[in-house]
Amino acid sequence: MLKTGVVIRWLILTAAIMLTSYLLDGIQVSGFFSALLAAAILGVLNVFFRPVLLILTLPFNILTLGLFTFVINAVLLMMASGVISGFSVRDFWSALIGSLLISFVNAVLGAFVDDRKEPEKDSSTIEMRKTGNDRWE
Repeated sequence: MLKTGVVIRWLILTAAIMLTSYLLDGIQVSGFFSALLAAAILGVLNVFFRPVLLILTLPFNILTLGLFTFVINAVLLMMASGVISGFSVRDFWSALIGSLLISFVNAVLGAFVDDRKEPEKDSSTIEMRKTGNDRWE
């Protein structure tokens, strides 16, 4: 079952894709469902292919001080557009600028999401607090 944080992050990425398609002529989304599917495909590509691509291009990433990561993001965006019929990226430069916009919007909107877990209380844990005179109770 999907956790709430995953669904919220998925919807944030969907909103970032929709906003980018409105701001950039080179990226077109036919509707909300296509953007939702594009966000899902991008999530899958980021989980499985991005780490491999980052390791394979590590020398370029080191030489460019990490800027080559944006090229990897653009390639993944173009791969996602090849799979989804309602989501299209015109060319590489549109994908590069689009990946920058999507990353920026995703980071800004994601900053408002608190997905930290509360620690579970265990019956074997004893909570203590410090009182005056260096005493604990």
